[in-house]
Amino acid sequence: MAQNDFAARLSDAALKLGVQATPSQLQAMLAYIEQMQRWNRTYNLTAVRDASQMLVQHIFDSLAIFEPLRRALGNANVSLTPTIVDVGSGGGLPGVVLAAMAPSWQVHCVDAVEKKMAFVCQMSGVLRLPNLHAVHARIESLPAFNADIVVSRAFASLRDFAVLAGPHAAQGGRLLAMKGREPVAEIEALKQETDWRVERIESLAVPELDAQRCLVWMSRQGNP
Repeated sequence: MAQNDFAARLSDAALKLGVQATPSQLQAMLAYIEQMQRWNRTYNLTAVRDASQMLVQHIFDSLAIFEPLRRALGNANVSLTPTIVDVGSGGGLPGVVLAAMAPSWQVHCVDAVEKKMAFVCQMSGVLRLPNLHAVHARIESLPAFNADIVVSRAFASLRDFAVLAGPHAAQGGRLLAMKGREPVAEIEALKQETDWRVERIESLAVPELDAQRCLVWMSRQGNP
């Protein structure tokens, strides 16, 4: 991996996203890419093989949601140590990036694939992130996390996300789905079949990524 090139690109991406990252936080994300490449050879953590593509499609994409989350948590009536649950986390996306960027957040990565959670558990130690937790389970089988935000990057439709993961959001908590194009049909199914509603859709401009990305914010009907 071209460490200097990647470091410059990551620093530039953080600047474009309005993210204030320390040198140690940037280094943690670069180390994460290195570890993912190493593990991917044996454990097939992600279909993305090229390190440069990992940097953009995984790190930049995950980093793009940090400021929106930080603002939302800052404006909400939440504790000083918010709980974030990353459902269908795979190799820890976006959970590892969020944990690296916000040491005060307790980030729980949940996935049904054991080898992927073994990797996230390893990352908690290697990257020195005591606030990062790996949970090997199906989300619907777990006791409620009472989370401030439950996030999903590539887990399911909005309707299935709400049904399976909605019980883990605290009263007043939110579901946050990372999507490509605005999922019009999924929004209608969510409205028809659950008590969750789309609160807003936030467009994202992910550096170096030539694709549409958006965040779908959801709240329970009746919540602000």
